[in-house]
Amino acid sequence: MSRADLLAAWTAHLAHGRRRSPHTVRAYGAAAARLIDAVGAQDWGALAAMDARALRGHLAARRAEGLGNASAARELSAVKALLIFAREQAGVDANAQGGAIAMRGPRVKKGIPRPVTPDEAVGLAAMVHDAADVPWVGARDRAVLLLLYGAGLRIAEALALTGAVLPLGETLVVTGKGGKQRIAALLPIVRAAIAEYLALCPWPVEAGATLFRGARGGALSQGMVQRAVARARVVLGLPATATPHALRHSFATHLLGAGADLRSLQELLGHASLGSTQIYTRVDAATLLDVYRGAHPRA
Repeated sequence: MSRADLLAAWTAHLAHGRRRSPHTVRAYGAAAARLIDAVGAQDWGALAAMDARALRGHLAARRAEGLGNASAARELSAVKALLIFAREQAGVDANAQGGAIAMRGPRVKKGIPRPVTPDEAVGLAAMVHDAADVPWVGARDRAVLLLLYGAGLRIAEALALTGAVLPLGETLVVTGKGGKQRIAALLPIVRAAIAEYLALCPWPVEAGATLFRGARGGALSQGMVQRAVARARVVLGLPATATPHALRHSFATHLLGAGADLRSLQELLGHASLGSTQIYTRVDAATLLDVYRGAHPRA
């Protein structure tokens, strides 16, 4: 097999067999390409037989390039998944422990998400609306951001919506990571923002077509939304942490602060495990401490 054959089979498995997101497919594909090039593997058998020493050497070379703990942990996770897949393809017991599969990555301390305040979230959405050169583009970007903040969607989930969701009701079926579906509530302000965008959009939105369009009618890219937010936060004087994804963090933090329980929040966010949701209890505590330190005369 050629290098291209190995990578094609691996990325197809990720995209269709495991239903991974395009971002994960790209990242895991790149990690696989680096490993295959480093060890000169020509077939699945060579990868399946890879031992811990060879993998440590590869990861050490990557660390020498400046890879931090978090990136090294992701790289190890990606290549271990590849090696398990290689074992399956080579007819080796994929569940057998030992060797490279048993390697543990560096310990990574989970960072606390940095949400924006409600006023900042609404301000960002309003600024991208007003700053756009073309009215329908401004309406589009505002609608996307309000979906992130008002419904807790990931940006990829919002941009994956199609005309099949129309007409909008009070809820929306969202397909998240791993193809898992959940119900998101749509506030009136979110529905109104999407309606404004649809009224101005020059492209017909059909059931099978993407809901949010780029300037030439194709699917809107995450980069376009991120750049619009970057320009808006400079005008508003917000930190670099005020990103589109921070709006989803804000959705979670503000709901938790208003009394939402963790299980409900887990469902709304589409987290596979409660552990992913529990980090927001730390966010809420951090927010309270910031308020205390900023307001208490003895702080």
